[in-house]
Amino acid sequence: MNIRAKSFLITAIVYLIALVVSVVGAYQLIGSHQWLIVLTGHLIATVVVFIASQIYKNSSLYDPFWSVAPIPIAIYVALWPESTEINIEKVLLILIPIMFWAFRLTVNWIRDWDGLGHEDFRYVNLKAKPFAVLIDLFGIHLYPTLQVNLSLFPIYFALSVSTNEVGVLLYLASIFTVLAVFLELVADEQMRTFRRDSANKGKTMTQGLWAYSRHPNYLGEILFWWGLYFMTVSIDSSYWYLFICPLVMNLMFSLITCQMMDNRSLERRTEYADYMKSTRQLILWKKS
Repeated sequence: MNIRAKSFLITAIVYLIALVVSVVGAYQLIGSHQWLIVLTGHLIATVVVFIASQIYKNSSLYDPFWSVAPIPIAIYVALWPESTEINIEKVLLILIPIMFWAFRLTVNWIRDWDGLGHEDFRYVNLKAKPFAVLIDLFGIHLYPTLQVNLSLFPIYFALSVSTNEVGVLLYLASIFTVLAVFLELVADEQMRTFRRDSANKGKTMTQGLWAYSRHPNYLGEILFWWGLYFMTVSIDSSYWYLFICPLVMNLMFSLITCQMMDNRSLERRTEYADYMKSTRQLILWKKS
């Protein structure tokens, strides 16, 4: 078995253990608020993955958790709703975009991950600072988990609480969410094709969607989380205040993730500064 295959096997085993331990832990709170149960299981699974990342000295073991963890969460609130009423049409319209997003992002990780011999440069930089273990636990593992948990919160109301009938707005919101995932998919494939050509090594990607946005893949990711919110308010507009959930995700990408990627590209690509002047961070619209 080569190193990459072994890394995938280790990751699968770790995630299976994390799922079992989280279900056992969360089960102790049965009878409590459903999202408290979800949050507890989510955090327990994160700690299991963190312990494994310490054992294997690689925090990239956490990377697929972003897209894998929402799968059991969404299924749980859809099939065991607090209202005890399951609307199959509503469940499908909400779960299909989520499962499509999770599958696409996980496959994308599988295709690109080099195995436990490689760790994301952002994690390496963060852990080079004092109190590395605490930064690893709270900054690399727990913060993203809490971010995802907060951004998933609207679907609790859409799937588990609301008993409103499905209308055309939910269909439109569901389509919007699927299209957001397609935007991510196209952007990632364009970048993968660009990087596959050895002649482009060290160059800046300025083709396709990347000619209009420096991070069209992240734009798609952000729009996906807004899509979850739109699907919820399309069912019941009284949940309008939940806009804070995708907004926090939006700000994380805009203020932290995109900035980190831009700074790294500025260090590695001489023409990237000019590229930044002509393209916007996220919006698909060239600067004048």
